Amino acid sequence: MKTRNVLLVCALAGTLSGCPGKHPGSPQTGAPETSAGGSPAAQLGERLYNGNCVPCHQQTGAGIPGVYPTLVGSPVVLGDPGELALWVLKGQRPPSMPAGRYSTQMLQFGWMKPADAAALFTYLRSNFGNSAPPVDAAAVAKALGP
Repeated sequence: MKTRNVLLVCALAGTLSGCPGKHPGSPQTGAPETSAGGSPAAQLGERLYNGNCVPCHQQTGAGIPGVYPTLVGSPVVLGDPGELALWVLKGQRPPSMPAGRYSTQMLQFGWMKPADAAALFTYLRSNFGNSAPPVDAAAVAKALGP
């Protein structure tokens, strides 16, 4: 039990160390140019990933084996954007994701607006060797419901 608590505290500390300031994903003055392309949505997606997802899923999207899942070729990332939205924003596990593979739990990012989530998901689906169509903010909003 003590080992599990230590692992959970370490995971939480690592996650919190990557937490952004007051306004996650908001434009930053003097921020370096991004590599995600020139569009504002691509830049926002990369900024959201770097500020929120890197501590667990790593800069390469490979995750940490046995602790945090890879995003590379992930059926959840490449599958139904609505299921991905429910998982990331509300913590509702998609049917395509087996329970119990990881001892950690996905943080919920319910503060994200549909446009933010769509930019992030599009970034995930077009990086790390992934190739899937972009996600539209309206599809995210529809999945989340009223």
